[in-house]
Amino acid sequence: MKNLRFLNSFFALCLPGSLLSLSMTVLAQDSGEIYAARCAACHEAPANEAVRAPARSVLEAQPPETIYRVLTQGVMRIQASGLTNIQMQSLSEHISGRPMSELNLAMTTNLCADNPVMGNPALAPAWNGWGGDHRNARAALNAGVSAENIHRLRLKWVFGLPGEDQPRAQPAVVSGRLFVGNKAGAIYSLDAKSGCTYWTYLPRNGVRSALSVGPVNLPEGGDGYAVFFQDLRGNVYAVNAQNGEEIWVSRVEDHPGVRGTGSVTLFEGHLYVPSAGVVEETNSSGPDYPCCTFRGSITKVDANSGQILWKTYTMDEPQPRGLSDNGVQLYGPSGAGIWNAPTIDPDRGLLYTATGNAYGDPAPITSDAVIAMDLKTGEIVWVNQMTPNDAFITGCSRNSDSNSANCPIELGPDVDFSASPILTSTSDGRELLVIPQKSGMAHALDPNNNGALVWQYYVAPGSASGGWWGMSVANGMAYVGVGGYGNPDSGGVHGIELASGEGIWVAPPQDLLCQAGRGCRATQSAAVTAIPGAVFSGSADGGMRVYSAEDGKVLWTFDSNPQFETINGVEAQGGSFDASGPVVVDGMVYMLSGNCCIVGRPGNALFAFEIAPE
Repeated sequence: MKNLRFLNSFFALCLPGSLLSLSMTVLAQDSGEIYAARCAACHEAPANEAVRAPARSVLEAQPPETIYRVLTQGVMRIQASGLTNIQMQSLSEHISGRPMSELNLAMTTNLCADNPVMGNPALAPAWNGWGGDHRNARAALNAGVSAENIHRLRLKWVFGLPGEDQPRAQPAVVSGRLFVGNKAGAIYSLDAKSGCTYWTYLPRNGVRSALSVGPVNLPEGGDGYAVFFQDLRGNVYAVNAQNGEEIWVSRVEDHPGVRGTGSVTLFEGHLYVPSAGVVEETNSSGPDYPCCTFRGSITKVDANSGQILWKTYTMDEPQPRGLSDNGVQLYGPSGAGIWNAPTIDPDRGLLYTATGNAYGDPAPITSDAVIAMDLKTGEIVWVNQMTPNDAFITGCSRNSDSNSANCPIELGPDVDFSASPILTSTSDGRELLVIPQKSGMAHALDPNNNGALVWQYYVAPGSASGGWWGMSVANGMAYVGVGGYGNPDSGGVHGIELASGEGIWVAPPQDLLCQAGRGCRATQSAAVTAIPGAVFSGSADGGMRVYSAEDGKVLWTFDSNPQFETINGVEAQGGSFDASGPVVVDGMVYMLSGNCCIVGRPGNALFAFEIAPE
């Protein structure tokens, strides 16, 4: 991380205008050609103040793993747009002159002895997609795990994700199989009970969004089932769930700043794919960058063919809005990316989603908003903005006198939505949309009245750092963890009466399980998951805890911080729980642990638990 921070502080943003055309030709380039096209202009330029990138000789002193991380997670993500995972690894080796450590992404140990034909996912216990179904309630009420037997929950096996440090690709569990993604660039199919590996598929780029499984027409004819997901660079995939063979790949977003973080939602033969642009949000304050042109969007894709049926942006196309301090044309409005899995309302024929902050001025009404779209056409039906004027990019300060022209005139609080709206009903049958926000508020909206506000509940002070990744709703209650890494009071869980929006109980932060230091926090930003009589909530301290739905008392705790022996031979340990939440299916609980880089502590473990016999 020290080397990564060093390179991040010196790399310049070079050649931004050429990236879109380059992205279509890089598949035919070798690493030397890619370096010449994308890197040499800055890193081999004569030393001068206009070029802030380190010289080639400085890069050569860095390990290839450090360069690779800058390309995938650091300030050079825009320059690397369009490159596959393999090309970025090859480029890192070319620049440093040394080979990268072998990741061995394809599993070769603990393979399943046979591969029986998959059953219909609709006829067996399942957790499919981000929220368990198209309403995103994150409630497993018939999965065989409850407050009554949680004391018997025991660790059964651990799977190590090679090259991973921030696992977010929440598993799908269907037909007795578990499918999980890896940010290093792999999809794995495991036996859900034993953890043996059926197959490995290597997508073009890493994956950190939840997976979905559903029926598909196979290319060779006949019917089968596919695993659907998007990668970090805006590609959407259908992979044969039986054998891991690629069925189709479709590119839904080619902006160089795209970050495929939100999960696809599968519903009745269609995929609804969100796009976020965090790469541009974090790398656009320099005077050589034409801030900003990314627009959030939802794309509807045919699950059988990968054909794009419609694409709806969260705003009109950005227009020129002045010049940077170096005379580069600036644009706006921009931003309002979508981090969450869309929620489907088949009765009204609507899709619900929520957006992030704006980047370039002015902040449109669709930023920091809950939005309804027509399922058939993608037309925006209604918008309810929760925080106006939230235009934000990193590298800017509240003191506008010291900011560059790239910065918003008035820097917003950066309190976007990262969670999916939950479509649910109160005990008396009233339908609501419930969602938390980084502002520290939880909102309930009326889907029968164009998303009008029904109630708001104050959880904690807002924080720009870290997401609030998801509430859960079950049996007339809503549950939310206290997120916000910039919030000194983060940690704990709130139980809220769904009908009234009144707080019923508050569970305070627990004693830390990690050693004091960077990333060791009580923050509970991860999505929560409800079971009968209880709720799971993970913490940045590496602890997963189960709270009583009645009074918030802690019923069970698991410490993910130690190193664990794994069933696939990959060294693994947990870290901070963040983003994805526990998946509960058929008497088993699955959870990913680790959150590197900006906040939290890294990890690479997939844990599987079972209810032990009495």
